[in-house]
Amino acid sequence: MNMKAHNNLTSALSALVMAAIAPCATCAAESGPVVLETEAFEELGGWTLDSQFMETMGSPYLLAHGIGRPVDDAKTSFSVAADGEYEVWARTMNWTAWWSDAPAGRFQVLVDGKALQNEGGASGDAKWHWVKLGDAALSAGEHTVSLHDLTGFDGRCDRIAVVKVGTWSEKECEETAAAHGEARVIEADIAVIGGGVAGICAAVTSARGGLRTVLVQDRPVLGGNNSSEVRVHLGGRQNLGPYPRLGDVVAEIGPARGGNAQKASVYEDGRKLAVVKAEKNITLLLNTKAMAVSKKGDAIESVRAVDVRTGDAVAVKASYFVDATGDGTIGYLAGADYRMGRESRDETGEASAPAKSDMMTMGSSIQWYAERRGVSVFAAEPWMIVLSDENATAAMRGDWDWETGIGRDPIVDAERIRDYGMLVAYSNWAHVKNSPKTKARFADCGLAWVASIAGRRESRRLIGDVVFSENDVDNETPFPDGTCLTSWSVDLHFPKDASTTRYAGEPYRAATVHKKVKSCPIPYRSLYSRNVGNLFMAGRNISVTHAALGTVRVMRTTGMMGEVVGMAAAICVKYGCTPREVYSAHLDELKALMKKGAGLGRPQPPQNYNEGFTLGVSEKATDGL
Repeated sequence: MNMKAHNNLTSALSALVMAAIAPCATCAAESGPVVLETEAFEELGGWTLDSQFMETMGSPYLLAHGIGRPVDDAKTSFSVAADGEYEVWARTMNWTAWWSDAPAGRFQVLVDGKALQNEGGASGDAKWHWVKLGDAALSAGEHTVSLHDLTGFDGRCDRIAVVKVGTWSEKECEETAAAHGEARVIEADIAVIGGGVAGICAAVTSARGGLRTVLVQDRPVLGGNNSSEVRVHLGGRQNLGPYPRLGDVVAEIGPARGGNAQKASVYEDGRKLAVVKAEKNITLLLNTKAMAVSKKGDAIESVRAVDVRTGDAVAVKASYFVDATGDGTIGYLAGADYRMGRESRDETGEASAPAKSDMMTMGSSIQWYAERRGVSVFAAEPWMIVLSDENATAAMRGDWDWETGIGRDPIVDAERIRDYGMLVAYSNWAHVKNSPKTKARFADCGLAWVASIAGRRESRRLIGDVVFSENDVDNETPFPDGTCLTSWSVDLHFPKDASTTRYAGEPYRAATVHKKVKSCPIPYRSLYSRNVGNLFMAGRNISVTHAALGTVRVMRTTGMMGEVVGMAAAICVKYGCTPREVYSAHLDELKALMKKGAGLGRPQPPQNYNEGFTLGVSEKATDGL
């Protein structure tokens, strides 16, 4: 897909989003629909709230991620105004239809405890659509509705509509779901959007610089890829010269242990949360998705966000904003210049660039692991991919290289990319559990965890005054505004082909070649937008080429970026200047802050894992996602 098509499609899809977040139920006129948003059900049971794909499918939804074991029912109540015969509809999808005629995520809807005639998630294509589940005779007054999972394999439901027989209107049910209250207004000096490692470090640093700070995170936990939801360990090095105090905040939030796809406790979600909550200048908004931007001239005035559980709207007004979303979402909504895909070698002169530019990006990982837990069964299902002893992986863990979506649009195709990652994990495990060659070896092993949140590596990169390139890394360009140092190899992923995997279908395993490089300072001018006057960036969406992203994208490095922009924001507030003017008029002051650092000066647990081999350490290279 070319960039113009991507812009047109994502603009159209984004326009749907604000019309799809709503309170739990609306009881319109007597003959009108009752629309129930599942994310606002009174009891979620074992269903999980999935808000990853609001930019494309329009809403958060409930997901039955039971790893093959049906989850407990989600329940809520609703009322109808009059006795009568009603139809019950669900907005859902048959997620395995991309690859199979057999459905995986089947579920029932129960009204007053009675299952309706048809199953959800069992028909149609792999796109969100309305399905009629059945009829119910209802008396005026209150009733209950439940989502009853049948498989444990990721059935999903966005909303339920209850309408008088013969009055169904998809348009009316979409419009009914679009009601919103007045947005709550929060004012701040700086708003950081995105609660991964980069966003946490930006928020903590700005707060310690005296700024009123709002941190907006669309998940219930902080940490992004380093959270218990994705489970990727920190990569790269910190506390390197010429500013060895950069990385002190990273050390405060970093887990003591490393490893990908480990137990949830390894990632220490509570440690990150405690550091943020200890800062009196931070207002933290969890489970809050930024959806729209208001601008005045070339500057952002406010970001509108919604609570993904309740649909309540909030408008965050600030003097400065940090896009730490990874996807460059705030910059994109604000009209910031951006790039996606690979630049050509003719354009950049980079050794790792392809001959021709394209839209290829690195993919997303769905990691998993198994445990020995007594004899267990994991049956091969008709919707699974058929693997063989030759191409299945007889292992207890799926690491970073279980990577899907390389070459697909990482935003438009995000749900499909995630779903394929889950599909291949399930299919592989079913094969090793049931193949005569491996069955005895894995008889007492069961899947303990499969990610449902995709660990994404690459999407939009926002353009700053300097586009940091692989050439800068190779040449150790002495930028006058150099900040934190890169410390990871140029690590660009590509799909393993059939000759390597013996699997001829859509690739689901990745490889990389670690190009060893020397450490290089990232220029400050790559950390703010060139055409949105008050927008900083921190994380994998900064101003870099695709090739250079291979070295800056690991989380210790992105955390130090966050520290730098938090310091720069304090200078902006102090002088009422733009991020660009920090470089042109106050660079010495920024250097002084970087030399001082933003840490509390307290000893932190040693975190000597996954540092990479860029700086000549004889450590086997492992990937930091």
